[in-house]
Amino acid sequence: MLEEQNLTTGSVPKKLIIFALPLLLANLLQSFYSVIDMLVVGRIVGKTGLAAISNASMISFIINSVCIGVTMGGTVLIAQCKGANDEQGQSETVGTLFSITLIASVIITAISLIIYEPLFVLLKVPSGAMQDACEYMKIISCGTVFVFGYNAVCSIMKGFGDSKSPLYFVGIATTANIILDLLLVGPLSMGTKGAAYATIFSQGISLAISIIYLKRKSFVFDFKIKHFAIKTDKLTVILKVGLPTALQMVVVNISYLLITGMLNNFGVSVAAASGVGLKVNTFAGMPCWAIGQAVTAMTGQNMGAKNIERVKRTTTTGLYLNIFITFITVLLVQIFSKPIIMLFDPANTEVIEDGILYLRLCCGINSLIYAAMYTFDSFAIGIGSANVAMVNALLDAVIVRLPVSWVLGFTCGYGFTGIYIGEALSPVLPAIVGLFYYKSGIWEKKRLNIRSVFRSKSD
Repeated sequence: MLEEQNLTTGSVPKKLIIFALPLLLANLLQSFYSVIDMLVVGRIVGKTGLAAISNASMISFIINSVCIGVTMGGTVLIAQCKGANDEQGQSETVGTLFSITLIASVIITAISLIIYEPLFVLLKVPSGAMQDACEYMKIISCGTVFVFGYNAVCSIMKGFGDSKSPLYFVGIATTANIILDLLLVGPLSMGTKGAAYATIFSQGISLAISIIYLKRKSFVFDFKIKHFAIKTDKLTVILKVGLPTALQMVVVNISYLLITGMLNNFGVSVAAASGVGLKVNTFAGMPCWAIGQAVTAMTGQNMGAKNIERVKRTTTTGLYLNIFITFITVLLVQIFSKPIIMLFDPANTEVIEDGILYLRLCCGINSLIYAAMYTFDSFAIGIGSANVAMVNALLDAVIVRLPVSWVLGFTCGYGFTGIYIGEALSPVLPAIVGLFYYKSGIWEKKRLNIRSVFRSKSD
């Protein structure tokens, strides 16, 4: 059996923490894919390699956003089916999710291969970094199927309440990534291409191991070809949750991509420093995301079980945990900002100074507000109201981040410092909207429109 958890009973804080800890460790390890790439490339290739990966990573984030968004619909539906004790619904959801994930990965691969080079030109990637960025992105695009497949498996496991198994898989993959990075970028002198190959091979290992694991366990899905059929009712619900979630994440990451384009105007050092700063900020956000994922799974199961009060306790507990943990993380980043930036490029004074400034402005008080925003978004996705999280993403990116960054950076003449400030202000408005939606109570009668999910347990 999977290491499933029934999230509808027991102590809410204890269940959240127990469920979130493996997710945190898995997220931290998975983030090493890109962090290790930048560490190795930064020290061996230099600032041009850093700038190349910084720009390429923005497109990678968008690809990952589509993947995580679509598969999130599977997590929510499986969680609600489990809460309702609907095994048939669970099996059909798994088969449907695997099928649409494969289709989506092929489409996204084709699109990314077509657009990455023109997009780099549009973003004004520094000429010295252009070739490396293109080589890196071409290889990463070809590994999209591994990213989609692995995230589908992890989404399924989280829906069942199993947050431990993904940790084991990503631990093995991260080890492989480190070894391959050091070998391909270093002794074999493959530069940024070597870092890209290391990443996709590691992701392929994650997928292979996770599928083998599921096939050997007593799992609701038997992996027979005929059971990969797409069930229309399951597809509808997955997309109802998944598409808004995907759009939410895509919008945010496109905004980061456009911000990167703005920052490219200030030269290679700023582009490299900003990329490093964003990686560090992303890394610092891992605890927040882990708790958010736990909130999504736990609210999903409890909505399926029609336990509204436990949904409320889950959300408020997640909020307090996220704010507290984020405060500790931000404090550590601020104290050790210089040595952290120097890990990536210890010799370039400009990169170090600009990177520290990024962390001062973008990993401070605003991170606490982001923690609140993400908690409420996770709650909304878990109950099936992914459109709320999508609206918040539009508020974050389109209403605040992009226009404020442009005005402060170029119109007001504050340069890249103004852009950093625009980024820092982005979570304020969506956090307020998320709080109002949660407090309104209009979500309490929310139900995913699928016949089998909410059969009574006595049926």
